[in-house]
Amino acid sequence: MSVRDREIAIEVRNLWKTYVLYHHIVTSFKEVVLHFPRLFKKLRQSRFEVLKDVSFEVRKGEVFGIMGHNGAGKSTLLALIAGVIKPDRGTIKVKGRISPLLELGAGFHPELTGRENIILNGLLLGLTKREIMQRFDKIVEFSELGHFIEEPIRIYSSGMVARLGFSVAVHTDPDILLVDEVLAVGDANFQQKCLRKMEELRNNGVTMVFVSHSRAQMEAICDRIMTIDHGRVVSIEEINRHAEKKTC
Repeated sequence: MSVRDREIAIEVRNLWKTYVLYHHIVTSFKEVVLHFPRLFKKLRQSRFEVLKDVSFEVRKGEVFGIMGHNGAGKSTLLALIAGVIKPDRGTIKVKGRISPLLELGAGFHPELTGRENIILNGLLLGLTKREIMQRFDKIVEFSELGHFIEEPIRIYSSGMVARLGFSVAVHTDPDILLVDEVLAVGDANFQQKCLRKMEELRNNGVTMVFVSHSRAQMEAICDRIMTIDHGRVVSIEEINRHAEKKTC
C-alpha cells in the first residue's frame, strides 16, 4: 500500500496562530497613572502571526519533514500538534498516542538524575512505572550515558540531554513521534544512530513529523517535505529516497 492510500494520522486545516508582542514604552510614572488604558491598548496592538492558514495531512506510517528558516513557525506547529498550545483558528485532528521531542530538556527536571527523569518522562508520556522499568535498560543503552544516568541532569551537556530525550521518546511505543531539531546536537555517529532508529520505527508503522535544518537528513528519512516561510506553506514535495543520490 502506498503512503497516500493509508489512513490519515494527522490532519491540519486552516491553522492560524498569533502571538502578542509587548514592547517597552519609555514614559513617566505620571503618564502611566493618568493614561493607563491608552498605554495598555498600545501595548496590545503589536501582534505577530506565526502561522497563517496552514493546511496539510500526514498519513499513518509516513515520515513528514518540515523545513524553514528560523522563526518560520516550525516549532510552533509541532507544539500545536502535540497539544502543548492551542491554535487561534483552524483544526488539528490526531489519531494515536503522541511522543513529542520538542526541545532539549523539555520535561526534564535539572535536579533529578537521569534515572529519575526517565521515570518522570515515561509517566508524562502515559506509561506505567512497570512499563518504564521494562524499557529502562534499553533506554540507557541507546543513550550511551553509562554511569552518568545516576547523575543530575544539570551536569549534562546539551548533547547528553538530547541523547536521553530521544532515547526516552523512541522507547515509549508511540503511534506518532514529533522530533524538533534534536539531531542538530550530538556527534555524527549518534545522529546516524537516531536516523536508523527512526527508520526502524517507520518500518513498524510509526508516524513521524521531523523538523530539521539538514536537507540531507530529511531526504534520507522523509517521504514528503513541507517548506514554510513566514508562517505560510510554500510547498509540499514528495521525496524519492530510493533514487540515486547526486554528488556535489
